[in-house]
Amino acid sequence: MASNGVPRHAPTSRARPVPLGDEEATSQLSLGEFHSAPTMSNSEARLLVDAVLARRRENNGGRAIQETEVLQKTQDYLAVFARFKAAQNVEQVERLLSAGGNLEGFEKSQLGTLCCETADEAKTLIPSLGNKISDADLDNLLQEITNLRQYVD
Repeated sequence: MASNGVPRHAPTSRARPVPLGDEEATSQLSLGEFHSAPTMSNSEARLLVDAVLARRRENNGGRAIQETEVLQKTQDYLAVFARFKAAQNVEQVERLLSAGGNLEGFEKSQLGTLCCETADEAKTLIPSLGNKISDADLDNLLQEITNLRQYVD
Protein backbone atom coordinates (compact mmCIF):
# COMPACT_ATOMS: atom_id res chain seq x y z
CA MET A 1 0.00 0.00 0.00
CA ALA A 2 1.21 3.47 -0.86
CA SER A 3 1.76 6.08 1.85
CA ASN A 4 -1.50 7.84 0.92
CA GLY A 5 -3.59 4.72 1.70
CA VAL A 6 -4.21 3.78 -1.97
CA PRO A 7 -3.26 0.20 -2.88
CA ARG A 8 -0.22 -0.04 -5.13
CA HIS A 9 -0.69 -2.10 -8.30
CA ALA A 10 1.91 -4.29 -9.89
CA PRO A 11 3.80 -2.73 -12.81
CA THR A 12 2.04 -3.20 -16.15
CA SER A 13 5.18 -3.94 -18.15
CA ARG A 14 7.98 -6.42 -17.84
CA ALA A 15 11.64 -5.63 -17.58
CA ARG A 16 13.32 -5.53 -20.97
CA PRO A 17 15.48 -8.62 -21.53
CA VAL A 18 19.19 -8.09 -22.04
CA PRO A 19 20.18 -8.67 -25.70
CA LEU A 20 21.88 -12.04 -26.16
CA GLY A 21 24.37 -11.15 -28.90
CA ASP A 22 26.85 -8.39 -29.43
CA GLU A 23 25.61 -7.49 -32.90
CA GLU A 24 25.28 -3.79 -33.80
CA ALA A 25 25.25 -1.95 -37.07
CA THR A 26 26.43 1.43 -35.80
CA SER A 27 29.47 3.52 -36.73
CA GLN A 28 31.57 0.54 -35.62
CA LEU A 29 30.13 -2.50 -37.38
CA SER A 30 29.98 -5.33 -34.85
CA LEU A 31 28.25 -8.42 -36.18
CA GLY A 32 29.62 -10.87 -33.64
CA GLU A 33 29.55 -14.45 -34.90
CA PHE A 34 27.98 -13.22 -38.15
CA HIS A 35 30.96 -11.01 -39.07
CA SER A 36 32.17 -13.30 -41.86
CA ALA A 37 28.75 -14.71 -42.79
CA PRO A 38 27.79 -14.24 -46.44
CA THR A 39 25.13 -11.59 -47.00
CA MET A 40 22.88 -10.70 -49.91
CA SER A 41 20.55 -7.94 -50.97
CA ASN A 42 16.82 -8.47 -51.32
CA SER A 43 17.31 -8.68 -55.10
CA GLU A 44 19.92 -11.43 -54.72
CA ALA A 45 17.67 -13.27 -52.25
CA ARG A 46 14.78 -13.08 -54.71
CA LEU A 47 16.90 -14.61 -57.48
CA LEU A 48 18.10 -17.36 -55.17
CA VAL A 49 14.60 -18.29 -53.92
CA ASP A 50 13.24 -18.27 -57.47
CA ALA A 51 16.09 -20.48 -58.70
CA VAL A 52 15.63 -22.99 -55.87
CA LEU A 53 11.88 -23.19 -56.49
CA ALA A 54 12.41 -23.61 -60.25
CA ARG A 55 14.84 -26.46 -59.60
CA ARG A 56 12.39 -28.11 -57.19
CA ARG A 57 9.60 -27.90 -59.79
CA GLU A 58 11.95 -29.32 -62.42
CA ASN A 59 12.91 -32.21 -60.13
CA ASN A 60 9.22 -32.77 -59.39
CA GLY A 61 8.41 -33.35 -63.06
CA GLY A 62 6.94 -29.90 -63.55
CA ARG A 63 4.20 -30.51 -61.01
CA ALA A 64 3.41 -27.98 -58.33
CA ILE A 65 5.44 -28.21 -55.15
CA GLN A 66 4.21 -27.73 -51.60
CA GLU A 67 4.81 -24.10 -50.63
CA THR A 68 4.50 -23.10 -47.00
CA GLU A 69 2.86 -19.89 -45.87
CA VAL A 70 6.25 -18.56 -44.78
CA LEU A 71 7.73 -19.27 -48.21
CA GLN A 72 4.81 -17.55 -49.94
CA LYS A 73 5.10 -14.49 -47.67
CA THR A 74 8.85 -14.38 -48.29
CA GLN A 75 8.28 -14.47 -52.05
CA ASP A 76 5.66 -11.72 -51.77
CA TYR A 77 8.02 -9.57 -49.69
CA LEU A 78 10.92 -10.04 -52.09
CA ALA A 79 8.71 -9.33 -55.12
CA VAL A 80 7.83 -5.96 -53.61
CA PHE A 81 11.18 -4.94 -52.10
CA ALA A 82 13.74 -6.39 -54.54
CA ARG A 83 14.90 -3.26 -56.37
CA PHE A 84 16.38 -5.12 -59.34
CA LYS A 85 14.43 -7.89 -61.04
CA ALA A 86 16.72 -9.07 -63.86
CA ALA A 87 19.70 -11.27 -63.01
CA GLN A 88 22.06 -9.16 -65.14
CA ASN A 89 21.14 -6.03 -63.19
CA VAL A 90 21.70 -7.77 -59.86
CA GLU A 91 25.12 -8.94 -61.08
CA GLN A 92 26.06 -5.45 -62.28
CA VAL A 93 25.10 -3.94 -58.92
CA GLU A 94 27.17 -6.59 -57.13
CA ARG A 95 30.16 -5.78 -59.38
CA LEU A 96 29.79 -2.06 -58.71
CA LEU A 97 29.61 -2.63 -54.96
CA SER A 98 32.57 -5.03 -54.97
CA ALA A 99 34.65 -2.41 -56.76
CA GLY A 100 33.51 0.21 -54.23
CA GLY A 101 36.48 -0.14 -51.91
CA ASN A 102 36.89 -1.88 -48.57
CA LEU A 103 33.20 -2.24 -47.74
CA GLU A 104 31.99 -5.14 -45.61
CA GLY A 105 29.53 -7.62 -47.12
CA PHE A 106 26.81 -6.33 -44.81
CA GLU A 107 27.34 -2.77 -46.05
CA LYS A 108 27.27 -3.84 -49.70
CA SER A 109 24.04 -5.76 -49.14
CA GLN A 110 22.46 -2.79 -47.41
CA LEU A 111 23.48 -0.44 -50.22
CA GLY A 112 22.06 -2.85 -52.80
CA THR A 113 18.80 -3.20 -50.88
CA LEU A 114 18.21 0.38 -49.77
CA CYS A 115 19.23 2.11 -53.04
CA CYS A 116 19.95 5.39 -51.28
CA GLU A 117 19.94 8.58 -53.34
CA THR A 118 22.74 10.50 -51.59
CA ALA A 119 25.87 9.76 -49.60
CA ASP A 120 24.32 11.55 -46.61
CA GLU A 121 21.26 9.26 -46.72
CA ALA A 122 23.45 6.16 -47.08
CA LYS A 123 25.71 7.16 -44.18
CA THR A 124 22.69 7.93 -42.02
CA LEU A 125 21.09 4.55 -42.68
CA ILE A 126 24.39 2.63 -42.65
CA PRO A 127 26.55 4.48 -40.08
CA SER A 128 29.50 2.11 -40.47
CA LEU A 129 30.16 3.64 -43.92
CA GLY A 130 31.32 6.77 -42.06
CA ASN A 131 35.01 7.04 -42.99
CA LYS A 132 35.31 4.03 -45.30
CA ILE A 133 34.35 5.86 -48.47
CA SER A 134 34.30 9.55 -49.36
CA ASP A 135 31.00 11.28 -49.96
CA ALA A 136 31.98 11.98 -53.57
CA ASP A 137 32.87 8.33 -54.27
CA LEU A 138 29.74 7.13 -52.52
CA ASP A 139 27.58 9.60 -54.45
CA ASN A 140 29.12 8.33 -57.72
CA LEU A 141 28.50 4.71 -56.72
CA LEU A 142 24.91 5.44 -55.73
CA GLN A 143 24.33 7.30 -59.00
CA GLU A 144 25.59 4.31 -61.01
CA ILE A 145 23.26 2.02 -59.07
CA THR A 146 20.35 4.41 -59.63
CA ASN A 147 21.11 4.52 -63.37
CA LEU A 148 20.96 0.73 -63.54
CA ARG A 149 17.65 0.77 -61.74
CA GLN A 150 16.03 3.39 -63.95
CA TYR A 151 17.32 2.49 -67.40
CA VAL A 152 18.14 -1.21 -67.45
CA ASP A 153 15.51 -2.82 -65.26
